[in-house]
Amino acid sequence: MTAAGHYQPNLRDIFFNLFEVLDLERTSLGKGPFTTLDGDGAREALTGLCDFVQEHFAPAFVDGDKHGVTLDGAGNVTLPESFTRALNAYYKDGWNKLELPESLGGYGAPPTVCWAAFELMAGANASITFYILGNFHAKVIEELGTESQKRRYLSNILERHWGGTMVLTEPDAGSDVGAGTTKATHVQGDEYLLEGVKRFITNGDFDQPENIVHMVLARPEGHGPGTKGLSMFIVPKYWVDEAGKLGERNGAFVTNVEHKMGIKASATCELTLGATQPCRGLLVGEVHEGIKQMFHIIEYARMGVGTKSMATLSTAYLNALAYTKLRKQGADMAQAANKAAPRVEIIRHPDVRRMLMLQKAFAEGLRALVLYTAHIQDQVMIAGGYGKEGAKALDKKNDLLLPLVKGYSSEKVYELLGVSLQCFGGSGYCQDYPIEQYIRDQKIDSLYEGTTHIQALDLFFRKVARDRGETLQALVKEIQATAAGLPEGLAAEKAALEQAVNEVGAMFMGMMGKLGQSPYHVGLHGNRILFSLAELIIGWRLLVNAQVALGKRDAAPERERAFYDGKVAAARFYCKEILPGLGANRRIVEKGDLALMDLADDAF
Repeated sequence: MTAAGHYQPNLRDIFFNLFEVLDLERTSLGKGPFTTLDGDGAREALTGLCDFVQEHFAPAFVDGDKHGVTLDGAGNVTLPESFTRALNAYYKDGWNKLELPESLGGYGAPPTVCWAAFELMAGANASITFYILGNFHAKVIEELGTESQKRRYLSNILERHWGGTMVLTEPDAGSDVGAGTTKATHVQGDEYLLEGVKRFITNGDFDQPENIVHMVLARPEGHGPGTKGLSMFIVPKYWVDEAGKLGERNGAFVTNVEHKMGIKASATCELTLGATQPCRGLLVGEVHEGIKQMFHIIEYARMGVGTKSMATLSTAYLNALAYTKLRKQGADMAQAANKAAPRVEIIRHPDVRRMLMLQKAFAEGLRALVLYTAHIQDQVMIAGGYGKEGAKALDKKNDLLLPLVKGYSSEKVYELLGVSLQCFGGSGYCQDYPIEQYIRDQKIDSLYEGTTHIQALDLFFRKVARDRGETLQALVKEIQATAAGLPEGLAAEKAALEQAVNEVGAMFMGMMGKLGQSPYHVGLHGNRILFSLAELIIGWRLLVNAQVALGKRDAAPERERAFYDGKVAAARFYCKEILPGLGANRRIVEKGDLALMDLADDAF
């Protein structure tokens, strides 16, 4: 493997989802705020970006892992030169404009196209991709900031390509964000002084931009406990005056960089505020709605993490597939008794084919889940935007899907990357192939932006129980409608999907009954419930893909038929191998007890 050649994109499947399944040219492009970009423009942009990341991002993949980042004694982080070159090329070629709305000088691409683009970037080099968060900060400030804050920051972020971070976690609070103690003291107007220590801040400093904009949660003096007492502040590395001019160094300094098992060139920082000199910040929008405001960034990050995991599995699978087509070992199993039988490529062995189809089904199923969720986001924007009356049902559906995208994708991909490595045999454990770095770089996905169990609790309590299952029931009706419309050629798969709907429904009902006994039941089985719902929805989207593929296969050119056959095969495999497991999950949930909670700690 060469450093540049590790990334294997699947632009064909991305286009299949966008234009053949989701039918973007009819449903999203040309509607609402997405009038600028048409189908040809979207295809051209994604094709160009695919070429770009293979030329500029992928070559830095191994280099970043080898060299990591360095921290000097003054709180400054230096990137590997390969990263700086890649970021400079990204901005020079204008790729940052793809996700920006027209109002900010961008292409006005819908979320579907933007998340497809994010897959390409994260698959090629996730560590580089996370340094581009400042671009999203511009959208947050445009939506939430005061006119003065927009004047100071928007043009600077967009034209000077400043970096951006989200700053929540504290050493003693961890995932319990509401336990944060970072203090904010009012000075005048929207200006505050901040004091405290934050930890695990992704890309808390780096030397490619001239400035970095931290979005920081802190507790103003006199405000109450918990997340409701937090406010969000714009805290720049270098102060920005009313005219937008760069000023003196602000008192937000990186005091440590974590040494990690993976994503080593993504600077994971301890950020100390106000210890050696004043740390100044601006109250976003001059309103104390910190956690609500920060969720704009948190939800973007969670979608990004799930997409990153999916992208990693996709390229791991395609690397494994290529290897199994070349590597010869052993005779065909049907010829095992014939000692003179020729050696065959290992893709001919049944267990290898099983492992390949398992990876294919989930890589393509997770992509279908991500882009379906992105398509809901398209429709939210077309209906007026988040929080608008006409978009409320769509907004709730997006909220329901996000913990599945983040929580399930990050967990399942880590499991399946072991299957990718297994296809290489012993060679996969060596650095000759990218899988071992994929595993190290991907494991973080189940830990940050809300651990898997946080996603499970969010799903059960906030997304299902809070609205009495209304959003989930509406989604189930969509799944049932798909099942009812499946062609005769998918009759067995239809039955499997309908049974899976029943199993997941019974699982939720059973847990609702147990909730009256103790919330510990959700704590013990919340992950299983999240995984089961995700696997149901992935099965649904795979069958939607299969139905589209069956309708197109016979009229397609010969070179395309294998692609469509593969879509149907993946759905059939999934319905046979994965969906039946939901019945076992239901029975485990129903029979679950609280024995673990009653066990003495010393017994562990």
